[in-house]
Amino acid sequence: MNYRPFLLVQRILESRSGAGSDWRRMAFVMRLEGSLAILGMALALAPKAFAQTGKSSEAAKIQDAAPPLSHELSGVWMPYPETNVPPGTGKNAINQGTRPPLTPWGQAKLDASKPLLGPRAIPGEENSPSLKCDPDGPPKLLNHPNPFEIVQTPGRVFMFFEQQHIWRTVWADGRPLPTDPDASYLGYAVSHWEGDTFVVDTIGFNDKQWADPYGNPRSEQMHLTERYRRLNQDTLEQQIIMDDPKSYTKVWVSPPKLYKLEPGWEIAEWFCVADEDKSYDDTVRKPAGVAPTSNK
Repeated sequence: MNYRPFLLVQRILESRSGAGSDWRRMAFVMRLEGSLAILGMALALAPKAFAQTGKSSEAAKIQDAAPPLSHELSGVWMPYPETNVPPGTGKNAINQGTRPPLTPWGQAKLDASKPLLGPRAIPGEENSPSLKCDPDGPPKLLNHPNPFEIVQTPGRVFMFFEQQHIWRTVWADGRPLPTDPDASYLGYAVSHWEGDTFVVDTIGFNDKQWADPYGNPRSEQMHLTERYRRLNQDTLEQQIIMDDPKSYTKVWVSPPKLYKLEPGWEIAEWFCVADEDKSYDDTVRKPAGVAPTSNK
C-alpha cells in the first residue's frame, strides 16, 4: 500500500493544528488495519490455491503414468464378422484376392495340398497338417476365426490363442532378429513401435505348416510382418505382410482386418487330441466325402 498521501496530509495538519501526535496514532492504526486486511485475504486464498496446485500436480502424475491407449493392446480380441469370406469361416486375415503369383516351388507345394475348405477342398481327401495335430503357427494361426489374448509385460508381449491352446512370445526389449534362427513352427518374433502401430517381425519358420487354411505354402525364407493399431477402446486393426521369395514372386500384402475387444471373455481350452480327431474323421469328415447311394 502507498502511504505517501497519508504523510502529506499528516504534514499539512501538523503545520496547521499542531495535533501531530494524534495524527501519528491515526495513521498507525490505518496502516495496521490495512496490513491485517491484506494478510487475512492471503491466508483465506492460500488453501484454495494450494489445493488447486496439488490437484493439478496429482492429475499430471497420473496422466504421465498411464500409457496412451494406442500403446495398450492387452485384452481378448475376436475377429469382426466379414462378408467377403465363405459363410461361417471369417478366415480372411490373409486375403486370397491379393496373393501374388507362386514360384515353381510354391506352386508344387500348393498342388500337393488338399485343404479342408475352399474351392480346392475334396471331402475325405484332405491332408492339412492340422489333421495330424501338428502345431499351428503364423501366419495361419492369425487367420482363424477364434479369439486370442494379448498380454503386455516389460520387454515381452505374449499372445495366447484359443486354437490348439498355443502361446507365442514376441520380444519387445529392442533386440534385433537373429541372423540364423532354428526353424520352428512359431518362428522367432521381435517388435517395435512406429508411432501408434505395433510392428512384429518374425523369421525362422519351418515349412511343415501352410501359410493359410487353403494350402498356400510357407517356407524357411518367410519374413512375416504384422502391424497392429488400436483404433479405439473396442477395435484393433491387424495387417499381415508376407515376404517369402521361395514361395511367391512378390510380397503378399493383405488389407487390414478388424478385431473386437471382448473384456468379459476368457480363452477356452482347445487342444488337438489325436484320438478325438480320428473319431471325427471316421464318423464325420471321411463319410462326408462319399457320394450317397441312390435308392431305386
